[in-house]
Amino acid sequence: MVNALTIDVEDYFHVTAFERSVARDDWDKYSLRVEGNTEKVLDILEKKKIRATFFILGWVAERCPGLVREIGRRGHEIACHGYAHELIYRIGPERFRDDVRRAKALLEDTSGARVFGYRAPSYSITARSLWALDILVEEGFFYDSSIFPISHDIYGIPGGERFPHEIETQAGMIREFPMTTFPLRIGWWNPRLPVAGGGYLRLFPALLVGRAIKYINSHERQPAVVYFHPWEMDPGQPRIRAGLKSRFRHYLNLAKMEAKIDYLLEMLRFAPIRDIVGPGRDTN
Repeated sequence: MVNALTIDVEDYFHVTAFERSVARDDWDKYSLRVEGNTEKVLDILEKKKIRATFFILGWVAERCPGLVREIGRRGHEIACHGYAHELIYRIGPERFRDDVRRAKALLEDTSGARVFGYRAPSYSITARSLWALDILVEEGFFYDSSIFPISHDIYGIPGGERFPHEIETQAGMIREFPMTTFPLRIGWWNPRLPVAGGGYLRLFPALLVGRAIKYINSHERQPAVVYFHPWEMDPGQPRIRAGLKSRFRHYLNLAKMEAKIDYLLEMLRFAPIRDIVGPGRDTN
């Protein structure tokens, strides 16, 4: 079974955890590390002959157009992560449309390739922002990978579908590749363990995450999605003053992340999302 490997291309100061500590108007004052960190990821994938989907922030694409072109040149899928990394349910439909339209145009003009996929900043397509799916269809996106079917203080649709499926909106059909969860059974309680990567991979042992995805592949006969950010493989990044919870979420086990990613890349088979649920592919 082939799984989707995805990289959310943003810098360390873009994350939602630091939005109260880093003003968006001050982003240009911070040193860019995203280019070097992403090139490191590209080199790792090149050695392993693995292709992935890169969800690129429009703000990054505008300042690092050569990086966008290099990602495409190496055979990876270029997809959209919005422009300004704002939570969808906060900015509303009009600003959301402007954000994705601007980012999609930037990525397509820079790369020369059509952008089919979208991932919301901090997975912020939730029950109160499902209207975003209609806008994505209207703006020419074929698939979305933003819904996390868990409970969380920032994102999540508890009880949502766990595997790739089609969603019929008023504007038309869009394919959804939700973030991967593993079903636990603890007596009467059936929680879902998030095993899609990112901070969860930094928190949990890589062996546990790998075995959970193997189980999903072999027993549930479904593909998983793994994600991470280039800054998660950069333990030397500047430290930002923020609350304890935010610092825990961002800085936990950064030094261990590269080895964990390497473990999963060796253990599992991966491809870009477009090769799994892309145009013309059957998601069932």
